[in-house]
Amino acid sequence: MPAGELVCQEQDLEVNAALRVLVKGYPVAVVRDSDGEIHALGDTCSHADISLAEGDVEDCSIECWGHGSQFDLRTGDPLSPPAFEPVPVFGLAIEDSNVYVDITTVTNGAKAPDEALLEKAAARSAKEQ
Repeated sequence: MPAGELVCQEQDLEVNAALRVLVKGYPVAVVRDSDGEIHALGDTCSHADISLAEGDVEDCSIECWGHGSQFDLRTGDPLSPPAFEPVPVFGLAIEDSNVYVDITTVTNGAKAPDEALLEKAAARSAKEQ
């Protein structure tokens, strides 16, 4: 079994769309780009506390609906202001159509979620339920 947590099936992801999932309480956007490639990145815009999964996906980028910042799905880098910090891009594996995300593996050098952040995220998701 691959590293990480099972978050969805490949068929759950439409082309040019994102799915918000929680991994250990931490919000992750799992995205299928226009080429059909699947990516996993931190779901919170680095400019404001807004879900990226609610934004538009075009080619290999996702747009924050709040202020229009776009992020590269491969690198997490912001492509337009007002965001200037990248979002984390996480390790992702697909096995037998199962999609696994490993939030302990950040592939782009952005800040990984630490234990304090995971505890805060878990508490927030518990309140939302």
